[in-house]
Amino acid sequence: MKTVLTVAGSDSIGGAGVQADIKTVTMHGAYAASAITAVTAQNTLGVYEVYCLPEEIVAAQIKAVMEDIFPDAVKIGMTGNGGIVRVIAQTLKHYGAKNIVVDPVAFSTSGSALTDGEGAELTKRLLFPLASVITPNIPESEALAQMQIRGEADMKTAAEKLYRAYGRPFLIKGGHGAGADDVLCADGKIYVFRGERLDNPNTHGTGCTLSAAIAANLACGYGLCEAVERAKRYVAGAIGAKLCLGRGRGPLKHNFGLKSPFAAEAEDK
Repeated sequence: MKTVLTVAGSDSIGGAGVQADIKTVTMHGAYAASAITAVTAQNTLGVYEVYCLPEEIVAAQIKAVMEDIFPDAVKIGMTGNGGIVRVIAQTLKHYGAKNIVVDPVAFSTSGSALTDGEGAELTKRLLFPLASVITPNIPESEALAQMQIRGEADMKTAAEKLYRAYGRPFLIKGGHGAGADDVLCADGKIYVFRGERLDNPNTHGTGCTLSAAIAANLACGYGLCEAVERAKRYVAGAIGAKLCLGRGRGPLKHNFGLKSPFAAEAEDK
C-alpha cells in the first residue's frame, strides 16, 4: 500500500489541515501518516487560537514515521514559524524524502495568518528546493512573484517567473480568481488545467485538499501532470457534492465517493 506523510496543522473542525489531508489520502487508496506542526482552534467562521508545537516534537514525529513507514510522498502545509520550517527541512533531507508537495500556506480561508515572517522566508529558502511541486494560490503567488495576477496570462507569467527563480515546478491555483483554471510551469513548459467554477461557497480547506491529493497521486506512481489533473477532478467532486456544515464557509465533502458498506448503512439512518 502506498503511503503519504502530511506535515501540517490540525484543524479542529476537520475541514482543512491534517484532518483534510488524511481524508483525501484515504480516498485515493493510500495510507496517511501525519506530523502535526500546530494546533488551531477554528471553525467555519474563522481561526481563534493557534499553538505551534515545539520544534523537537515536530522533528520527532517526522523521524518516527520515516524510520518505520517510509512515505512514498510528503505533503507540507501549515508550518507556523521559522523554527518549525527549519526542522522540517533538516529532517526530510536527512531521510531522503521524495515526492514532496509544498503548499506555502500563508493565510487560512478566513484570512488568518498561519505562519510568521521568518517562516515564509525560510519556506522559500529551505523547503522550496526540496519540492517536487509548489502549490500557491493567487494571493500567495502575487506575494512570491511580486506582481499582480488578473487573469490566465498573468498566471502563466507568474508561474514561469517562479519556476525560473526557484528551479522547481509551480502550480498556481486559480480558485481565488474569476475562474477555476490552474496553471503549472514544469520543465520550462506551461500546462493549463481547466476547471468549472462551481456554485458552492463552502470551500474551507480546498487548497489543503488539492495539495494532499497531488501528493497521494504522486505516491501512487502518477506523473506530475496526471497527478494534478486527477487531484483537480477529486476536489471538484468534493466541492460539487455540496456538503453544508457550519455557519460560515463550510468544508468539502471529502468522502463523496466512499463505497464502504458501513457508509451506505449510515446514510440510510
